[in-house]
Amino acid sequence: MDEKWAFVAKKQKHCDDQDPADARLGDCWDHVALDPAHRLVLSVVPGKRTAEHVQELVQDAKRRTQGRMLNLITTDEYPLYQQAILDAYGQTVTPPRTGKRGRPRASYKVAPPQLRYATVHKMRHKGRVIKIDCRVVFGQQEEVERALGRSPVSNKINTAFVERQNGTDRHRNARKVRKTYRFSKDPDIHDAATYFSLYSYNFCWPVRTLRRRDPHGAWQPQTPAMAAGLTDHVWSLTEWLTLPRIQRE
Repeated sequence: MDEKWAFVAKKQKHCDDQDPADARLGDCWDHVALDPAHRLVLSVVPGKRTAEHVQELVQDAKRRTQGRMLNLITTDEYPLYQQAILDAYGQTVTPPRTGKRGRPRASYKVAPPQLRYATVHKMRHKGRVIKIDCRVVFGQQEEVERALGRSPVSNKINTAFVERQNGTDRHRNARKVRKTYRFSKDPDIHDAATYFSLYSYNFCWPVRTLRRRDPHGAWQPQTPAMAAGLTDHVWSLTEWLTLPRIQRE
């Protein structure tokens, strides 16, 4: 999971915190959850970099993966992820009543043994990364190493895949390109373009590193949705846009 910066209408330093009209202008972050094995965007939550949006991202990623415990979760050291992941995947502990007077202790969450979460901390000097430290937050080091050993894409704790996807999305979505005059003027349009770009990527964008050879030796393109077994062909934008929406309970 990671966050990608952009802005809407004007830079944050020009926004007035006391003006309700500026509440959704300025800094706007894409909170993104990515499945690196299939390059599949699991969830995106555009908006301010807040605890509420981090919570929404983690909960939505959990819902889209049917609540199962993930093999390994990695993020940068943005501190809000730890509590959000604990709230989503933690087990609730209710302290027993002591029989004494006074208010009983409140319930709290603890990390189950199956939860594995690690962070990546990059140290920079003059804009260049000079050292990377990794830390296991939930789970045992040995369990994290075993999870990495089962990974088909990497044997190290990293956030490289979602960071690479950030670059791909900046290329696909002109309003996210840095240091240009292209930017969103309206927050609703910005959010809509964000959802369009990132979710159409799953079904309509063949990823070079996912391609496979057919029995005749020819390379066949694959989208993230194909790699994840969600579909069997590359969708056109028309097919994706006109597919009837199904509301699940």
